[in-house]
Amino acid sequence: MSIRLRLTLFYSAILALTLVAFSITLYIIQTRATYGSIATNLIRQVDFYARRDEHPTGPPPGDTTAPDQTLSPQAPAETLPGGTLPGRWTQTRSITGTITGQTLDLSGVNLPLSDAGLQSVQAGSGWFETAQVQDEPLLIYSTLVATRADVIEIVQVAFPVTQPQQTLNTLRLILVAGSSLAILAAFALGWVLAGTALRPIQRLTRTAQVIGTERNFSRRVEHRGPADEVGQLATTFNDMLGELESGYRQLEDALQSQRRFVADASHELRTPLTTVRGNIELLRRDPPIEAAERSEVLTDTNDEVDRLIRLVNQLLALARADAGKALRDEAVPLKSLLAEVCRRARLMAPQHTIVCEPPPDLDVQGNRDALTQVLLILVDNAHVHTAPGTAITIAAGLIADRAEINVRDTGPGILPDILPPS
Repeated sequence: MSIRLRLTLFYSAILALTLVAFSITLYIIQTRATYGSIATNLIRQVDFYARRDEHPTGPPPGDTTAPDQTLSPQAPAETLPGGTLPGRWTQTRSITGTITGQTLDLSGVNLPLSDAGLQSVQAGSGWFETAQVQDEPLLIYSTLVATRADVIEIVQVAFPVTQPQQTLNTLRLILVAGSSLAILAAFALGWVLAGTALRPIQRLTRTAQVIGTERNFSRRVEHRGPADEVGQLATTFNDMLGELESGYRQLEDALQSQRRFVADASHELRTPLTTVRGNIELLRRDPPIEAAERSEVLTDTNDEVDRLIRLVNQLLALARADAGKALRDEAVPLKSLLAEVCRRARLMAPQHTIVCEPPPDLDVQGNRDALTQVLLILVDNAHVHTAPGTAITIAAGLIADRAEINVRDTGPGILPDILPPS
């Protein structure tokens, strides 16, 4: 299930619960108000009947206890034992519950009174109940009333509730239909609004899919909306893409360096290895070669092995540099560093004159092994690209607050187009 559908269902469910609660509350209030008004009018009818001796011709002007004629349709009063009682559905009973009189409209049909109702009335409380009389639903009120002869009798008055029930049924239908339509409309509107809110996320998803397919980290998510949560997500995603693009370029550069490293290693190692292999073949000849030639071959082999060692050390140094491995810095005395480099340079290039200029008495911050390796690589480069007997100078000086170490030779130097940009 998608987030869009879940959000829409969530909003619709909240609205549905709200509408159901509102509809039930409204229906209950309206039902109580309707039946409460009917019950009040029935109580007034009985009260008017109880005071009939005071006003035999009808209620006095301004009597608010008289029955509501707009609510309770009145038929002409019928003569009942003990007096007259207005109303169409009216009945009297003795204190024991025996029917003693009723309006002609009942035509022998009795208004019911349950056992619980009879007990409640006999105890002096009024009693309301509903019943079906002549296929018409009635609300019946029963209570005790004192007659003219000081006889206590039970008076029952009823009001047909067909129309109020129809009104309430109509209200219930309107609430159900209206709530259903409102929920459907809210679902449709929520679906549209959720789609609008999630559209930047959909664009972000499509961009991520394109990047994953094309490996194009230069693409960015376009967001023209406010800087809300979705806008912050788009900005964060674009920042992440920028970091990925930078990392991807660094990875490509590292791979290019690795390819160049492999190519250079293959090229540099091929010549000494070929030479060593050829010399071994010469030494294995039968009959053996002359002693002088044998000595020359061994010397040449030794030189090539030394060259291989230097190449491997240089390649390892380059590999460590390309790997970006962090080196432990320390205070390195410049005098002892250059003395060690000069000593090893004389062993590395015995055909050259190694000139070591006295360095200043100070310490430099760096890694001693790495500094030594770099300087020996420069010495070896000068040894390879200069003629035997020439001088290779190793010097150091102080420029501002930095130490500078130079390895100078008399060779042709490096072509400008090969040098890296400064």
